[in-house]
Amino acid sequence: MSAVRTVVAATLVAGLAATALAAPALAAPAHRQDHAATRQALQAAVADGVPGAVAQARDGRDRWTGTAGERKGNDRFRVGSITKTFTATVLLQLQAEGRIDLDDPVEKWLPGVVRGNGHDGRKITVRQLLNHTSGVYSYTEDPAFQEQVFGAGFLEHRYDTWPAGKLVSVAMTHKPEFAPGTAWSYSNTNYVLAGMVIEKVTGRPYGKAVENRIIKPLKLRATTVPGTRTAMPQPSSPAYSKLSMDPNAPVHEVSALNPSIAGAAGEIISDSQDLQTFYRALLKGRLLTKDGLKEMTNTVAISPEYPNLGYGLGLMKQRLSCGTEVWGHGGGIHGSSSLAQATRDGEHSLAGNFNADWTGDTEAVVEAEFCGTAPKE
Repeated sequence: MSAVRTVVAATLVAGLAATALAAPALAAPAHRQDHAATRQALQAAVADGVPGAVAQARDGRDRWTGTAGERKGNDRFRVGSITKTFTATVLLQLQAEGRIDLDDPVEKWLPGVVRGNGHDGRKITVRQLLNHTSGVYSYTEDPAFQEQVFGAGFLEHRYDTWPAGKLVSVAMTHKPEFAPGTAWSYSNTNYVLAGMVIEKVTGRPYGKAVENRIIKPLKLRATTVPGTRTAMPQPSSPAYSKLSMDPNAPVHEVSALNPSIAGAAGEIISDSQDLQTFYRALLKGRLLTKDGLKEMTNTVAISPEYPNLGYGLGLMKQRLSCGTEVWGHGGGIHGSSSLAQATRDGEHSLAGNFNADWTGDTEAVVEAEFCGTAPKE
């Protein structure tokens, strides 16, 4: 998949499609200690042109780390849209504290911000931002933005700062995708707005809320909300992109960039261990109330074409080819394709990353770990 389609906007919907349409087996496979299929999936990604791949899994007491290509098991990476689960978690916590109601209109918290070309924040709720039923246009689909940020213009503009309000203003130059609550469409603008709502409720940058409410309590030592910091912390491997849909385009090293292009929709940096710790804690009820977790896991249909997929509040549900149900999110940003999935009880988890955005199948890694399905030759 090209950088234009995976950068920031990636949700793994395209990658999940193949397995979503597959007929489930009668029962999930027995527990596997060797993770041989997962290791094969990482190696297959490198054979497809990914410079390096890493994944970690936990299943009960079993802990496993696999790498392929030029990669370290404790590499940090840009997680892209996995950030959305962090953002949604904070808003659900604020609701539990009585500081906001997710059914509040966006206009209550961000007066006059969601206006233009048919957009109307008075008719959109915060909940609709979180489950992508708002209809708000995604700024990452804007052709001029794509050329400047994802295409050849990246090399000139990689260190530019994009304030959240500016990203929203790009979206407001387009018409909505649909009337609020009538359909589903993935929009990064939704989560930029969600981050702005957090800031209005708390009076502090949304990243501080993520740090104080999630990163510090869970001791996620490899996880940061970088803001406008452009460098990658160590240890990490270089990130690579073709910055083009042309498969023959040259490869560029793109590790350093200003992550304000993604903000609350996709800026976080983490590693495979921390991501598992986060999703396991989330699904086990350590971060949200029972009611909050129930709301987060109340999914809406993505499309009749993909009946095995559902989207909750910053969390995606997927039924794999073997019948196993996993919860998590995927993410893409320049030179980085990430995955994080866990069973509903939080006992079996997986997280990983490819340091490329134009090739490799992260979904094959998920299928391999949870179903024991080796990638096709």
